[in-house]
Amino acid sequence: MAVITKELALKIAKKLGARIDEGHTKAHDLALVYHEDRLIAHFGIRRGSSKDLPHDHIPSALYIRTREARLLGQCPLSRDEWIKILTRKNLI
Repeated sequence: MAVITKELALKIAKKLGARIDEGHTKAHDLALVYHEDRLIAHFGIRRGSSKDLPHDHIPSALYIRTREARLLGQCPLSRDEWIKILTRKNLI
């Protein structure tokens, strides 16, 4: 199974236009994803210096499979396509 790293988690947050709450905890930043001014997803991003630590919680926080989460970070899957996935699942 492919691992979601800190670097990829940051790319996913950027692509989804997440607002980063840096005061959440000492160990994590919180990425808040909004659509039409409503919070639709959130996930933690570790602050640790090790970029290889897994962020395996992100796919479930975004209501998608690990493969789709990786595609978000690597560019083939857009924010609009992700929104369509959530809409099909009646989550939006």
